[in-house]
Amino acid sequence: MPTVSVNGLQIAYASAGAGPPTVCLVHGTGGSSDVWMRQLEDLADLGRIVALDLPGHGGSGGTIAHRIEDAAAVVAGFLDALGITRVVIGGHSMGGAIAQQFALSCRERPDGLILIGTGARLRVLPRLLDLLANHYHEGVSLLMSLAIGAKAPAELRAALHRATAQNPAGVVLGDLQACDAFDVMSRISTVQAPTLVICGEEDQLTPPKYSRFLGQRIAGACVSIVPGAGHYVQVEKPRETTAAIREFLVRLGE
Repeated sequence: MPTVSVNGLQIAYASAGAGPPTVCLVHGTGGSSDVWMRQLEDLADLGRIVALDLPGHGGSGGTIAHRIEDAAAVVAGFLDALGITRVVIGGHSMGGAIAQQFALSCRERPDGLILIGTGARLRVLPRLLDLLANHYHEGVSLLMSLAIGAKAPAELRAALHRATAQNPAGVVLGDLQACDAFDVMSRISTVQAPTLVICGEEDQLTPPKYSRFLGQRIAGACVSIVPGAGHYVQVEKPRETTAAIREFLVRLGE
């Protein structure tokens, strides 16, 4: 994977297509750009699609950002390093929180906002945080049992579980602690970028009511609830998720 330097850190990323527009996709807790492979492949005809590994994740260096605000600043620096000013910013779960923070902090930059399996506030079960701190693999098992829809194939379930469990100690816990502290419920209505919100109908971590709240508070936002999918909707139901993103991007270009 190619890398760019952001404040002395080497940030790895995947890229497909050519812009404009440019779409930047941000992964969630314990993840990497791998969760966006289908979107990179299937949307490249519409523009430049980039997906980074956040610090301390995947192929990127450094340690994790302990605040969503700090992670959003890394994303801004990553885009600067690639010479990208205007962007459609998207994110899944924690990445959706980062995308929201980016839209609030860098108001002049987003041409659009794509929020997948996320919310304006992301409280985490205390039991989950405790297990991850003291019984890591048991904590990962609980997290993934909540994160993956019941209809997901066994091989996909195993692959997502394995990828999360392989994170260095403290990454998943630190990510979820950052999520737990995130709350922009009082400010999210000030977002002015065109917004698409996507959620799996069976999402137990960020249930559809979170997405509907975003849809109600962000003027003109479109909400798409995907049947038969859990929290990892873009991986569990890539065709449906990508179709919704494609329709949104086409509308932006009209």
